Amino acid sequence: MGLNEDGLDGLAPAALRALDAAETVFGGPRHLALAGAGERGRPWPVPFDVAPVLACRGRPTVVLASGDPFWFGAGGSLAAHLAPQEWHCHAQPSTFSLLASRLGWKLEDTVCLGLHAGHVEQLLPHLSPGRQSLVLLRDGAAVAALADWLVQEGWGDSRLEVMESVGGPRERRRAWRAAEAAQALAADPACAPVAVAVLAQGGAALPLVPGRPNHWYANDGQITKAPARALTLAALAPRHGECLWDVGGGSGSVAVEWCLAGGSAISLEQHAARADNIRHNARRFGLQARLRVVQGVAPEALAELQALARPQAVFVGGGFDAELFERLQALMPAGCRLVVNAVTLETEALLVQLQAEHGGQLLRLEISSAERLGRMRSWKAARPLVQWSWQR
Repeated sequence: MGLNEDGLDGLAPAALRALDAAETVFGGPRHLALAGAGERGRPWPVPFDVAPVLACRGRPTVVLASGDPFWFGAGGSLAAHLAPQEWHCHAQPSTFSLLASRLGWKLEDTVCLGLHAGHVEQLLPHLSPGRQSLVLLRDGAAVAALADWLVQEGWGDSRLEVMESVGGPRERRRAWRAAEAAQALAADPACAPVAVAVLAQGGAALPLVPGRPNHWYANDGQITKAPARALTLAALAPRHGECLWDVGGGSGSVAVEWCLAGGSAISLEQHAARADNIRHNARRFGLQARLRVVQGVAPEALAELQALARPQAVFVGGGFDAELFERLQALMPAGCRLVVNAVTLETEALLVQLQAEHGGQLLRLEISSAERLGRMRSWKAARPLVQWSWQR
């Protein structure tokens, strides 16, 4: 049941009847108070768990959520465990709809993110000058953290509208530039429930396609350079929801760009400093929940990757040999795609042999860039790269 800041006044008659008939009412403390649940009220466990609700199966039970329970709410988590005839939804306008109606923004042109328990860095791929975002946050401290992060990323000129308790008698709306917000909020903090409307201005937008500039990534020089990375991602062909094994992660740039395309990844890296760089890059793009790092050496550590998730694609950027191929071939499910990049003659010879035996596509990539040569310019060639793409 959706319950907004206007409480019982906003509920339809059918929802009021369901609430009156409920033996047990679950929700956050704020929702339970708005609904007047009294002794029937049960606060959500921390950390969040649907088990107490499922224990009430077969008895009239209400679960309270903000606005639309199926948009960053508990609806989907519960419905996944219930048969269709076991539940009914009384939805109200979502918080995003209420915010857009105050601002005059078209929802279809607006990024909507629920970051109550998320990371503000998830906003980074969506920032571009003039783009609108609505972000739901945990509390006033999270609002200040968002403003600080925008300043650090070069978006300090962005306009923020901080909107509290939208739809109820305590509704409040204030606006500042991101660079001014932290100081203003220190003097008069925002109170939950709170959301922020962001009109991005002034920063450098993250490119949307693979092969993003190298400077976006923390690295020690061990990185698949931007042009080769673009070709590598094209060969890997990421699809939404798929998992990549990134074997020999280096900086994790290939895994990051795979995740930005909608997938998840496990990056295997043997060096501790490089594994830390991968974790840093995952945080930079708000991908902590989708990019996991395993420190270890292939092929021995592949069993740990297998225990975490089966891959739909595997990328090996270095250290490839016949033993690793045999182990990967045994672990890769049918249809899994393998892409290997090689710069040494020995690995190149192995890829030529494997392509002759197993098929797939073999490419030789030679890339040169213009650089200064005295008062003139000349072409500087990168090491030739041989790429083998194969599907199991």
